[in-house]
Amino acid sequence: MNMKVFPLLIAGFLAISTANAQEPTTWRGPGSTGVYPETGLLKTWPATGPEIVWHYDELGDGFSSPVFANGKIYLSGATDNVGYIYALSQDGKLLWKATYGEEWVENYPGSRATPTVMGDMLYIYSGKGVITCMNATNGAVNWKKDVMKDFDGQNITWGVTETLVIDGNKLFVTPGGAVNNIVALNRLNGQLIWSSKGVGDKSAYCTPLLVKLPSRKLLVTMMEKHIVGLDAETGALLWSHEQTNQWAVQANTPLLFNNSLFCFSGYGQGGVKLILNGDGSQVTKAWFSQKLDSRFGGAVVVDGYIYESGDNTRDWQCVDWKTGEQKYASQAIAKGNVIAADGLLFIYSEKGELALVPATPQGFNVAGKAKVELGNGQHWAHIAMNSGKLFVRHGKTLIAYKIK
Repeated sequence: MNMKVFPLLIAGFLAISTANAQEPTTWRGPGSTGVYPETGLLKTWPATGPEIVWHYDELGDGFSSPVFANGKIYLSGATDNVGYIYALSQDGKLLWKATYGEEWVENYPGSRATPTVMGDMLYIYSGKGVITCMNATNGAVNWKKDVMKDFDGQNITWGVTETLVIDGNKLFVTPGGAVNNIVALNRLNGQLIWSSKGVGDKSAYCTPLLVKLPSRKLLVTMMEKHIVGLDAETGALLWSHEQTNQWAVQANTPLLFNNSLFCFSGYGQGGVKLILNGDGSQVTKAWFSQKLDSRFGGAVVVDGYIYESGDNTRDWQCVDWKTGEQKYASQAIAKGNVIAADGLLFIYSEKGELALVPATPQGFNVAGKAKVELGNGQHWAHIAMNSGKLFVRHGKTLIAYKIK
């Protein structure tokens, strides 16, 4: 072999291996579980709360969480009716800002979805129902797809809200409606791979969950009136389970634990545990709790217990995953969203409270509390964690707190 060619072959092989090894970012951390792999975190906070390391105050309006890829922090935001992707450095400096087009300006104006990044490509789904694929290095647009127009989509009331899920070269999105209820696109060019009629419900704000079983991959999501499970390779509908609430809002990504699903929604509806059979082609109802009715705050499973806040009930609750038995209920902190790491719950309430609570069924014992004073508007964006920092989005402001 020509020895001058050998290094080039090795370099090419490594490049291909790296490309194949790329993993997409996911909303609410690894596997969309809300549970982060951080360790060595502070077990208590000072009386004034965790230290603010930096904040960036010019994001535009929106409810996007940050995601972390390529050594950068990515978020979406909107100014007037124009949506933008913001790429920040690890110390909170703006690296670039690029528009992806028209954004939602009616009820609660601003961007809704969190970007999804895979390698050098970034994907954002606007509140108007348009997917834009951008270069993750500089924001240049690669392709666009008007989901509502091209697939005759049907969505519930307040704009499209869905973070895009990727598996390999498949990008999944939920137009809703009778024909193209859920579709898979080629993430490289936006072309249709498969279309599923599902059960014909409207799209209802849910970011799907990708479930990897030994024999197949499932795409599980919550539509206007049903929880549905599809074969992620073909789009075939495998099963559905009725789940309704007053306003058809199904904004929580389902959770997977011990080969079972927990699917939940607000307005007093509650949550159901569904047991998957071996190949995911069927589900069996294990238990249901009307009290577990988080509207859009998510939930986490830690050591076999579910932690979430209710909507109508307004309690922070701990429930045994196996039985559905409630272990505690507390209103010490207002309802909101929750993530977990290192045996701790990190809570961001609708009243702008940050709280640190040990994840134990023994009780809701607040080990730290702070008020989010920066930013303005609704305290709805889900918090995130990366490199020993807790990230809180409040309106136009992203705040990085030191928690390690």
